[in-house]
Amino acid sequence: QVKLVESGGGSVQSGGSLRLSCVRSGDTYSGACMGWFRQPPGKELEGVASFSLRQGTSYYAESVKGRFTISQDSSYNTLYLQMNSLKPEDTAMYYCAAAPCSDYVLNRSGGGIWGQGTQVTVSS
Repeated sequence: QVKLVESGGGSVQSGGSLRLSCVRSGDTYSGACMGWFRQPPGKELEGVASFSLRQGTSYYAESVKGRFTISQDSSYNTLYLQMNSLKPEDTAMYYCAAAPCSDYVLNRSGGGIWGQGTQVTVSS
């Protein structure tokens, strides 16, 4: 069983930066993608960014392109999300997930393995 644990969330002012980390443990993950979702309070889930383990390519939601960067360490045991130029609308619970690549694009939950989430709050 794969386990994912996020960290790095917090409160920051608009324009600031945060880096989220997601440590994977347990069984080897043989799925296609790992990445990040977020859910703002009272709003729908959004696939933020993902990395294809098979193709080595990244996906970013339009809302974060140019500001967020997804990366991983050489062992693929830790996934990162560098978030720069944060805006109040980035405020959300951020979840690390090992899920089908299409889920991130379609903003779809229910598949794969998810972490518990880490809260990001951006004040204006």
